[in-house]
Amino acid sequence: MPFRIAMLGTGEFALPTFQSLADSHHTMVGLVTQPDRVASGGRVHPNVMKEFALHRKIPVLQPPNINTAESLAELYALQADLFLVAAYGQILSAEVIGVPPRGCYNLHGSLLPKYRGAAPIQYAVWKGEATTGVSIFQIVPRLDAGPILAEFTTPIGPKETSGDLENRLASLVAPVTVQFIDDLEYGRLNGRPQNPAEVTRAPKLKKEFGMLDWSQSTAALDCQIRAMQPWPTPHTYLHVTAKPPQRILVLEIDPAPLPATGMETAAGTIVRNDGRSLLVRTGDGACAIQRIQPIGKRAMAVSDWLRGNAAPVGSRLGTET
Repeated sequence: MPFRIAMLGTGEFALPTFQSLADSHHTMVGLVTQPDRVASGGRVHPNVMKEFALHRKIPVLQPPNINTAESLAELYALQADLFLVAAYGQILSAEVIGVPPRGCYNLHGSLLPKYRGAAPIQYAVWKGEATTGVSIFQIVPRLDAGPILAEFTTPIGPKETSGDLENRLASLVAPVTVQFIDDLEYGRLNGRPQNPAEVTRAPKLKKEFGMLDWSQSTAALDCQIRAMQPWPTPHTYLHVTAKPPQRILVLEIDPAPLPATGMETAAGTIVRNDGRSLLVRTGDGACAIQRIQPIGKRAMAVSDWLRGNAAPVGSRLGTET
């Protein structure tokens, strides 16, 4: 018998799965999403999940706290067989987990038990993983610890940012989730417990994680730069003699040989500027900056930026001070 499903999700990662389930033979009885975020001036930030639900006439709940008695009553009223959670943004209490008779299931953007937590996609890129995926697991009171019921793997591209990867995983997981729900309907699933010895963490990113440390290896810098896009953005400060520090976003680098003239320089020093590219000393050699974004301006090739900006050899990239 088809399921009555309530979707708990807010971010764009959940949208392709929500759309696919709404087109399936199962019934979407509700969307639970975060309250509207209002910007200065009263403008409401878009919520793509809410917009789709309203378009398809799916009831929408937006509790500030899903774990209150009032929220529990609203959840029970949906009469859902199961909850599917993806990029929702609130931790569910044991009482909420116990509402649907067929359980709560989460789409997690890593190959569990690696990268439990709020930022699994970003950490997989940051830590230089060659592959990642999405795990579908049954929710239990311990964070991201339930048995795994379905998953898929995919390579991480050498130039893929966290934003790129999240969009791709969101598309790839939608048909996997529909198949998972069908398998659950017909009793074709056996959960696999997670190995506690293999657990790693992916806590929420902080703004300061975007500050680039040029003493890292070129490979580690590349991973950090890709992981911190679109947020908190990989940034540094350019220090040129007699000028105030200039904050810039570094969006793409490539490894490069370190010229002999740069051997004795400190990490973060610009060792070559030929008007078309910038070579910067790193912890194990050098990198060529390919794309940057000055604050308040568009992203551009570094060659375009150099036409109107000075970055002489010997100037430094680093923290603001």
